[in-house]
Amino acid sequence: MGGGDSLEVDGHRISITNLSKVLYPASGTRKFEVIDYYSRIADTMLPHLAGRLITRKRWPNGIESTPFFEKDLPDSSPAWIARYGIEHTSRVITYPLARSRADLVWMAQMAALELHTPQWRVPVQDATDGDDAVPIADDGADEQRTDQKTGRWRGQANRLVLDLDPGPGVPLHRCAEVALMIRDMLAAAGLESWPVTSGGKGLHVYARFPRPVSPDSARTVARQIATTLAKAHPDEITASMSKSVRDQRVFIDWSQNSGSKTTLSPYSLRGREQPWVAAPRSWDELADPDIEQLLFTEVLERVDADGDLLDGLDDPYDDPLDTDDGHEVNTEPALVAEAEEKSDQTGVEVIASPSRAVVDLHEYRRKRDSSKTPEPFGDEQHRRRSRGDVDDSDGGGTRDGSAPGTPIFVIQEHHARRLHYDFRLERDGVLVSWAVPKNLPDDPAQNRLAVQTEDHPMDYAEFAGDIPAGEYGGGHVEIWDRGTYETEKWRDKEIIVRLHGERIQGRYALIRTGDKNWLAHLMSDEPRPILPDSLKDPRPMLATDDTIDNLDGRDWAFEGKWDGYRILLRYIGGDFRLTSRSGIDMTADFPELRSVADELGLLDVVLDGEVVAVDSTGRTNFTLLAARNHADEDYALKLLLFDILYLNGSSLIRTPWAQRRELLDELAPAFRDSDYAEIPPLLDGPGRRAVEQSTERNLEGVVAKRRSSTYQQGRRSANWRKHKNWSDIEVVIGGYRPGRGNRSSTIGSLLLGLPEETGLRYVGRVGTGFTDAQLRALAEELEPLVIRTCPFLDKLDRPVASSAVWVLPKLVGEVRFMDWTTTGHLRHPSWRGIRRDKLPGDL
Repeated sequence: MGGGDSLEVDGHRISITNLSKVLYPASGTRKFEVIDYYSRIADTMLPHLAGRLITRKRWPNGIESTPFFEKDLPDSSPAWIARYGIEHTSRVITYPLARSRADLVWMAQMAALELHTPQWRVPVQDATDGDDAVPIADDGADEQRTDQKTGRWRGQANRLVLDLDPGPGVPLHRCAEVALMIRDMLAAAGLESWPVTSGGKGLHVYARFPRPVSPDSARTVARQIATTLAKAHPDEITASMSKSVRDQRVFIDWSQNSGSKTTLSPYSLRGREQPWVAAPRSWDELADPDIEQLLFTEVLERVDADGDLLDGLDDPYDDPLDTDDGHEVNTEPALVAEAEEKSDQTGVEVIASPSRAVVDLHEYRRKRDSSKTPEPFGDEQHRRRSRGDVDDSDGGGTRDGSAPGTPIFVIQEHHARRLHYDFRLERDGVLVSWAVPKNLPDDPAQNRLAVQTEDHPMDYAEFAGDIPAGEYGGGHVEIWDRGTYETEKWRDKEIIVRLHGERIQGRYALIRTGDKNWLAHLMSDEPRPILPDSLKDPRPMLATDDTIDNLDGRDWAFEGKWDGYRILLRYIGGDFRLTSRSGIDMTADFPELRSVADELGLLDVVLDGEVVAVDSTGRTNFTLLAARNHADEDYALKLLLFDILYLNGSSLIRTPWAQRRELLDELAPAFRDSDYAEIPPLLDGPGRRAVEQSTERNLEGVVAKRRSSTYQQGRRSANWRKHKNWSDIEVVIGGYRPGRGNRSSTIGSLLLGLPEETGLRYVGRVGTGFTDAQLRALAEELEPLVIRTCPFLDKLDRPVASSAVWVLPKLVGEVRFMDWTTTGHLRHPSWRGIRRDKLPGDL
């Protein structure tokens, strides 16, 4: 290394600045120490960065200032930095890759404290230097590298990550306990895992795939692990993306395996109050109740003493990740059979194949003693059946006579303490099972109770015999009927199958009515209920602005006020529709939400809710929602449901809120595994406490609802009261001023107004809160609306009017502001986004 204003690293000269600048005030850590850390950790960190696009989170003015994410390499970056171009929605983003110590030192010089990467990799030999970055063509030519949903290129994931995020008040050792559960679950499937304390509040758990897989497959496996543990430990663990349900729980974030998501790289610094690091740990350390995050100085000492604790995670495969001849990499996991053979009595069997579900027979085995009962516990023959393998001894079919891959069902007559019938459906390598006291109905007019029991191994489809008295389920078992079935729908709350048995045939629905209770129903083509005229064009009930501090929790309930589009969902007779507060059909605006119809199944409903965008911090972000078609930042689209107006032929608008809420909560299981819909929990009362909670959770505010109130469509009622934690206002765009400097080619500020009887009253201009993508989109949208005359009633100041471009006042936007000036203008407004759900006449 040289001195002066540059460093020489691995033959590259790097300009340096502000070496003595304090980046971590609490610890006094300076910039030269950050550069030194990344230089010293490079040999250990680089194998985990190899082939991964790096998004940098930078704090040029230290961690007490506002950071920013940087994906694109700046034009000023050194030519020797390796780079890779990726086609995004509207442009090519050129990301850096880290191949040497010099790359990391340069990033540290740029105050990129945090380095974030995806779990998938690009072929390093295709990376380029300088200005030669070439985007991957969006032609879908390489199926292994093309996202099946977006059509855009994605690399192959060699590893899985689960991010354990503790809720408020949850200590780190609780995350460690969950991490140990994940380790055991993965180990039972033959997959090695590695823990990393995140340098923030929680932990990361990594696992290595036997072969590279698509990000969608990796995400599926991660989600299955998370939801399995959340269902087994609902009081300690959640897999829901909603931040409002994480109190006193550990959130297992499975979504970071998506092709569009990144995770803080192992060995990266964090931009927190102390210079903590995403530090690899040993599993023995996680058993320590006093486990803490590690500082960068401690990590350097540990690496000197112990080496890389992630050794093996990112080792190359026997077959190269990317072949030179353009042939696809074989991603069929060759180790599935091996993973099955390694499975032990913990109950978790196959997860080495990302396309398969996690098989959990723990509860089945826990209840039985294999030395005392003749019941099967699983063997290779039935594992082969669960994979759809052909049994050569049966002439090319499977042992039950069905075609390979065709799912089977069985009904067993069980003379236990009370006679009942066990109905079992093959699903994901197990028999999903219900105890049906009176057997399946043979009349559409009947419904029969079915109690879900533990999943059974595939062997049980052939079991008949006597379970000894005193053992679980003691009594005689015989096969009453068996056959195959077709799946029409399989949801958390509803299953529809067509059975082809010897004694029973037909289309059956199983509808969940409780945690384990279901109703079995023989389906017929009954007409759908008719929607009452009052709900054919529904309008939402509105709240008044009023104080809620003095409202008690006995007569009032308190909900979060969400930062999005108010939406009424109507799903009647299979017709799915979303309408805005003013009656605009927004179904086409949110095509993702059509999947909610599948979750509603046979129900006919009208629901009230709000569509929101949840950003990477877990907060609802209207700016992201409004600009979602142009947003580079990751977000999750959610439909938050908080009222029900109609259910299966019955209008509920005259039903008190308290009863409507009970009905709504009964729908919650339908959305348990939904990617989009959820029912947020209520806030605690009284009103003062609800306001405090909303502030703690960074909500827009609180809506208080009188528990006895009916639903008054389209009316603003004092029975609903809203409290906002800040001021937002909807305005009409009447013009804009062209930008200057780095905005010289687009909009500088928007000119805003409020409609009055005689025209548009000018209330000021807004020039902050925009992204570059939003400004470009606004300029395109306003161009055809340009007019010659000023649309405002007021005479604007000469400096504003002289350069203004007037537009037809058709677009409604939303701004956030501090208060009003004495001249009736907005003070410190910030742009929030276009309100596609509003028209000027609605204001």
